[in-house]
Amino acid sequence: MAQTPDSTDAAPDQPGARMPPQSAVFPIVGIGASAGGLEAATRLFEHLPADTGMAFVLVQHLDPDHASQLAILIARITRLPVREAGDGMRAVPNEVYIIPPNADLTIARGVLRVLPRGDHTGLRLPIDMFLRALAEDQHERAIGVILSGTGSDGTQETSRVSWRGSAEIRRSGPARAPRRGRRPPRTATA
Repeated sequence: MAQTPDSTDAAPDQPGARMPPQSAVFPIVGIGASAGGLEAATRLFEHLPADTGMAFVLVQHLDPDHASQLAILIARITRLPVREAGDGMRAVPNEVYIIPPNADLTIARGVLRVLPRGDHTGLRLPIDMFLRALAEDQHERAIGVILSGTGSDGTQETSRVSWRGSAEIRRSGPARAPRRGRRPPRTATA
């Protein structure tokens, strides 16, 4: 079952917060997907074992005007605990964090930062924003995954993740015939 930020864990600076030891070192996987990327995300999460030793953060383009059911949908198909990211939540291994609607997401010192979605008049790139913060914060422990999209969001920052000494993974093509508009971003396909 999906959990909201308030349902089980307190913020890392509050009593009762579940935090890994400071010496704990584990990869954090930033996953980017367009609004049509649910199928690709589902296929990824349904095949992950319960003990990967990694934290996963899914940044998907969501409608800012509607509540999201993404955490609930992903929780139904994965063995990992899934929760909507909350400001101040520390990423821990073997958990999945989902960007909330109408928000931007970054990370600093392993702690997720949820920011109100600004008044964007131009191109909005939430995947790039998160992957940039992830690469700068986690260095060689950062992994960037781009699942789907038609634009360029996420493509610039997968290079930064790779440049920092970690890994980038790009979905090079669909397992079956793609639906219109749901191809991997051409600018990120190897």
